[in-house]
Amino acid sequence: MRRVERAAVTAWTVALVCAVSSLAQVSQPGDKQAGPDNDRPPAILEKVGVAQHLDQQLPLSLSFVDESGTPVRLGQYFGKHPAILALVYFQCPMLCSEELNGLTSALRMVKLTPGKDFDVIVVSIDPSEGPALAAPKKAGYLKRYGQPETADGWHFLTGKQPEIDALTRAVGFGYVKIPGPDGKLTQFAHASSIQIVTPEGKLAQYYMGVEYSPKDLRLGLVEASANKIGTPVDNILTYCYHYDPATNSHSLIVARVMQLGGLVMVLGLGGFMLVMFRRDAKAARNPLSRTHLIETKMNG
Repeated sequence: MRRVERAAVTAWTVALVCAVSSLAQVSQPGDKQAGPDNDRPPAILEKVGVAQHLDQQLPLSLSFVDESGTPVRLGQYFGKHPAILALVYFQCPMLCSEELNGLTSALRMVKLTPGKDFDVIVVSIDPSEGPALAAPKKAGYLKRYGQPETADGWHFLTGKQPEIDALTRAVGFGYVKIPGPDGKLTQFAHASSIQIVTPEGKLAQYYMGVEYSPKDLRLGLVEASANKIGTPVDNILTYCYHYDPATNSHSLIVARVMQLGGLVMVLGLGGFMLVMFRRDAKAARNPLSRTHLIETKMNG
């Protein structure tokens, strides 16, 4: 029986070593992408980030076009309610959809109504995009939200470069254009965040990442409705992606995701081994339990 137990322990140990080895191998592409310091982002991301300009007044006179093709002023969405502002682009291959998905999912659990208690303003940072892309995006997220009667509270805007620059500067939203592989489709490296804006048009709170707490969103909206300004949050950035023109892939993010998956696998195997070791140790101390364990293994 001891030989069987030793064989099982050996099998678990080999599996754990293989998992650690796989994790190390996965880390190598990410290390190369991240640069020699390993903690420093790629050079192209040096200008990408979110500076939290709390209490900053947004330029409400800026002109955009909404999803229906109607010219609008940014200021027409303020005065009565706070707003949630998201800076994205509609042809984003990765992070923008995750950001809007996370926002929409969180808002479904917030007991406040778009159009009545607050507005959702989504502005494209790509001047080449227009209502033809904005309209289906709005329709898709409105369907995801599940309350079509709130359509008047959702606004998907596009605009020209000067207006986009003025808005992103005010928000502190840094991004970089990246030429696509065909030289035509422009993509953008950017971070992910949403901002809550007061009825006066001042930045009240930032939320980083792609998953948002419904409780925090509700509190931020309630406080912003009274024109209260929040406090800075941890600036933990989620980058859109690092486009590698040599491989036409998003290798940095893929490597990070694989590293996380490998780490989860290692932790899972380690936890399993710990449980089995404890069970075997307990059985060794208790002859009756050990006999039962032996019978169970033999029958199994």
